[in-house]
Amino acid sequence: QVQLVESGGGSVQAGGSLTLSCVTPGYRYLHSCMAWFRQAPGMEREGVASVYTPASTTNYADSVKGRVLISYDRVANTLYLQMINLKPEDTAMYYCAADDGDLCSRGNYVARKTEFAYWGQGTQVTVSS
Repeated sequence: QVQLVESGGGSVQAGGSLTLSCVTPGYRYLHSCMAWFRQAPGMEREGVASVYTPASTTNYADSVKGRVLISYDRVANTLYLQMINLKPEDTAMYYCAADDGDLCSRGNYVARKTEFAYWGQGTQVTVSS
């Protein structure tokens, strides 16, 4: 069974930065589609950023464009989400997700939770004003 383990969440003030990490213990390679989602209390889980690892194709939600960067280290088999200029509305549980399909290879792709088979347990990000 594929496991994804997130880390790096925390509490920061508005304008601060965080970098989230996601590892896949025991899994030898990156999945083709990897993404970060977030879910605030009472809200739907929404896609934040995705990457199609065979071609390094990235896509971002409009709400975070210019403030986040999704990247991966193939050697370390780790996915990252670098976030800067954080806002209170970024407060949410952040989830790493993966799939072996290629839907995320499309331009202007919007990640949907139903399109990802594997999920982590989440890491909390809290941004105070």
